[in-house]
Amino acid sequence: MTASASHFAASLSAQFQNLTTRPSLDAAAFNIPASEALALLAHLRDACGFDLLADLTAIDWAPGSSPRYTVVYHLLATERAEYVRIAAACASDSEPSMPSATALWAGADWHERECFDLMGVQFPGHPDLRRILMWDGYPYHPLRKDFPLAGLPTELPDAEIAALSGTKVIGAPMAGGPFVAQPDGSVTTSSGRGPRALDQEWNEKHEKPAG
Repeated sequence: MTASASHFAASLSAQFQNLTTRPSLDAAAFNIPASEALALLAHLRDACGFDLLADLTAIDWAPGSSPRYTVVYHLLATERAEYVRIAAACASDSEPSMPSATALWAGADWHERECFDLMGVQFPGHPDLRRILMWDGYPYHPLRKDFPLAGLPTELPDAEIAALSGTKVIGAPMAGGPFVAQPDGSVTTSSGRGPRALDQEWNEKHEKPAG
């Protein structure tokens, strides 16, 4: 950690007693309890010049982990091209939530909607928290670790289209997956074989196999 980064960390720690540093190779990074996340974000914006919320995402550490979900904020000080990363763990492993940052940055609106849609994190205080990619009523959160890579069969949202087509949304072919990264950097399937694409051989000239 550089001298300036150490000074920055010490300054923040003096005001936020529960702040801890977070391993990072590219920018200053910190952990903060969820209850203090908004206060820290506001301080970084107003006192430290981090005027842009560049990104907001979440990590699912996998079923059985506790905490299971961590919300991550990437802030940018546009005048000096400096980033900082803030991570806050959700208190609940079954119903993850994090206070909305929309009062600090209007752009948090779509970031939080995407995180809610794909990871299932609630953002109390959000003015219009609804799905942004999947349709309303879709029962899953596709970026969670327990969601299959091939997807899950799901009823189509439009009853008329479902009646006309006689089908539903089906899982996608897996090209031999699910894939597993090995310690040596190679990739195999769950059966131990190398990746294969035999189940994606269909195209416009060959009938698509049954789902």
